[in-house]
Amino acid sequence: MQLALRNWDLSIGSGQPLFCILGLNVLEDLGLALETARELKKVAAQLDLPFVFKASFDKANRSSFKSFRGPGLNEGLKILAEVKARENLPIATDLHEVEQAAPVAAVADLVQIPAFLCRQTDLVVAAAKATAEAGGLLHIKKAQFLAPLDCHSILRKVEEAAGKDLVILCERGTSFGYNNLVVDMLSIPAMKQLGAPVTIDATHAVQLPGARADGDGVSSGGRREGVAVIAASAVAAGADGVFLEFHPDPEKAKCDGPSCLPLSAAKDLLGRLKALHGTLNSAP
Repeated sequence: MQLALRNWDLSIGSGQPLFCILGLNVLEDLGLALETARELKKVAAQLDLPFVFKASFDKANRSSFKSFRGPGLNEGLKILAEVKARENLPIATDLHEVEQAAPVAAVADLVQIPAFLCRQTDLVVAAAKATAEAGGLLHIKKAQFLAPLDCHSILRKVEEAAGKDLVILCERGTSFGYNNLVVDMLSIPAMKQLGAPVTIDATHAVQLPGARADGDGVSSGGRREGVAVIAASAVAAGADGVFLEFHPDPEKAKCDGPSCLPLSAAKDLLGRLKALHGTLNSAP
């Protein structure tokens, strides 16, 4: 199975290079977005890897009312459009409401549906229609409570709404008791059997949801040291792409800092993942 972002001559799936969705957890300002996009673009070019820049304009699922959410739809899409134009890069971002589908698909080449929302039929249908019309693809995260094969209903909804295959499925871990996630690597080939390319969100797979007290409530903890382990394991299991979040200074990141990697680590990790993917997918 292959899917293509035809406006960018990028493909994901069987026989294709490791597809890289890389960027920031959340938009903080234009300067940080440009700095991160430029560095990741340089690394991807050096490694000859397909690259889509990702950042969220709103983190709607926060642990606390006081948590930083981002600049919001209008300002966030302006920033993403600026990054897209200045750096000549395809863009990925997520949406949360039906009304956001059209404006998001007009800017984002890869429209992402968060895990908690992947079963919201109205949102999936609206995103599918808007994305198909704009010529993009959908990146849909498997919910923490779903079995891999349950994703068949998501694929069916999109195909019935848009009339064609648009979906890249994303594994990001399954709830395991309280404040913990685990990744069953067998879910990677299981979802691929449904006929969709599959990525691994290694950043959010190492989250410890709601596990860190901050004095005013709770926030998500994380095990940053596990990102490379999860990413490499998923590539070994057959993942077609990786979803990774970076920050120049993760300790100062305004959202999910404990789970993201320093920007300086991008080249080494992506180089190792490319080598592993190449070895496993080379002709016998």
